[in-house]
Amino acid sequence: MRLDVWLWRARFFKTRSLAATAIADQGLRIERQGQVRRVSKPAIEIAHGDILSFVSHGRAILIRIRSLPERRGPAPEAAATYESLLANSDSGPTPGAAHKREPKYESNGPDLDGSIDNTG
Repeated sequence: MRLDVWLWRARFFKTRSLAATAIADQGLRIERQGQVRRVSKPAIEIAHGDILSFVSHGRAILIRIRSLPERRGPAPEAAATYESLLANSDSGPTPGAAHKREPKYESNGPDLDGSIDNTG
């Protein structure tokens, strides 16, 4: 199966053309049978057991291919096609990023009693 097709079906990229562009522009590393090589062509054939390392949406990704999907299915089906090899590969918020419910900064404005807080 082509690399760009697999990345699209595994839901790392929204479209196949975005996957192909990312491969051509940024490159990708494939490890197969202990041999590591840099790839910049989206038509490279991949196989079960290959290890891929690349950058997607500003995050480093290191995965092992478990299977070659027949279609672009729902997210749980796509996630079953690979195994993440990074220890911190949770899908939580990026460390240091403000959560929607948390303020990005502390206010020095008036408190509820009308006094000004100048400690922070």
